[in-house]
Amino acid sequence: MLPTPKIEQLTDRALPQAIQELTDFLAIPNDGNYPQQVEDNLAWCQQRFSSLGFAVTRLETPGMPLLFAEQRIDPALPTVLFYLQIDGQPVDTSAWDQPNPYHAVLKRKNEDGTYTTVNTPDTFDPELRLFARSASDSKGPAIAFVTALDGLKGEGIKPAYNVKVIMDFQEELGSDDLPGAVEKHRELFESDFLVIMDGTRHVSNLPTLTFGARGIATVTLKIFGPRYALHSGQYGNFAPNPVFAAARLIAAMKDESGRVTVPGFYEGVELTEADKREMNKIPETREAIREMVGIAENEALGDTYQEALQYPSLNVRGIRGGWTGKEVRTLIPEEVTIEIDMRLVPETPGERQVKLLRDFIEERGYHFVDEAPTEEERMTYPKLISFTSSLGSVPFRTDLGTPIDHWLTAGVTRALGQEPIHMRLTGGSQPMGPFVNLLGLPAVSLRIPNPDNSIHAPNENLRLGNYREGIMECLGVLTEAIPHE
Repeated sequence: MLPTPKIEQLTDRALPQAIQELTDFLAIPNDGNYPQQVEDNLAWCQQRFSSLGFAVTRLETPGMPLLFAEQRIDPALPTVLFYLQIDGQPVDTSAWDQPNPYHAVLKRKNEDGTYTTVNTPDTFDPELRLFARSASDSKGPAIAFVTALDGLKGEGIKPAYNVKVIMDFQEELGSDDLPGAVEKHRELFESDFLVIMDGTRHVSNLPTLTFGARGIATVTLKIFGPRYALHSGQYGNFAPNPVFAAARLIAAMKDESGRVTVPGFYEGVELTEADKREMNKIPETREAIREMVGIAENEALGDTYQEALQYPSLNVRGIRGGWTGKEVRTLIPEEVTIEIDMRLVPETPGERQVKLLRDFIEERGYHFVDEAPTEEERMTYPKLISFTSSLGSVPFRTDLGTPIDHWLTAGVTRALGQEPIHMRLTGGSQPMGPFVNLLGLPAVSLRIPNPDNSIHAPNENLRLGNYREGIMECLGVLTEAIPHE
């Protein structure tokens, strides 16, 4: 077991190279939509884990491949499976404040909240941030883990248990091929615990362990108006504009307090007083979170932010109809597209939530069409809509106070000298269902990146102080023996 001073020493010695290695890895574009980008990242990972002494296996799937790596220490020891996400969200280069989102740059935060690009300093500054796609989500955590393994190897120290690693190159696209791979290779994935190297810390930026994640289901609605776009002067007051129909439908889905009005949407979710006491130990206030995100009032679901995360949510993630800006035209659009995502908790499965939403829409007099309505449908039904849905990651939740909790808490506490925050559930989604539901693995997410990291958005970044602490956490966890319960 490495003492805290030794962990700090190893981390600081490795840090300059760790920053350079992350910078080099970030330079490989990683949009999972493109097979060549997947192959380029897979080749990098294959070579790197081979250099660490791992046995590396490429797992073919009907879609993109996965990569599995294993280091057997002792058959008598427990085994921990680590999940690494290697792909990232697509990028819109024009929206980033740097020439290339894959070419990382260091920036310093100014007092007014803006950032200034800086050269690499001679001494380590924890407040500097590395800006690049996937710096936080999730190549940064992956390289923190690799750096810790490299540091142990250099010292001739073996992990305290057998280590397995699964690398996913299409997490941002839903990891559709992961369940089949886990089913097919059950023996390969057999482990005692699953540690997820993905996700952002609590808003306080204190060390964080998260014991579950919400699932996700998405719905695309298309509300149809006239057969083709009409001149608003010629047909205004005569031809209904589908934008207004879309606005009325969307507004009906939530009341003014923010509660979803779809009947049965929250059914099954019950928080005991003990649940509330445990989750509300986290040091946060709704006022501080409102100030951080810039809103005057929060939605009124649950008495605290943590309680709100325990419920399913319904979000309109995009609307398209007509034109705006310099492209604006005086037209009544022929259709409006509404994109919805629903976050799920274990008590609210995706199939049920999708059906509840469809029933809700049908009750408002809409006639469903598969694609564009026929001429007969146009002349018969005043309210026409298409409805397509997709089920993504399923929700999961691991109990607090269990062996994986005790083990991870001990490792992180020894590494950083402070006990981590325990979050019952995160608002985001992670594709852990196959491991939890098929293999029965208890799963916990070890969170490294800063909460204000702009993941999924332009100007994603990783605070260097978080990266350093992440390496230390990985060293602590990798050398923390798993007690026999």
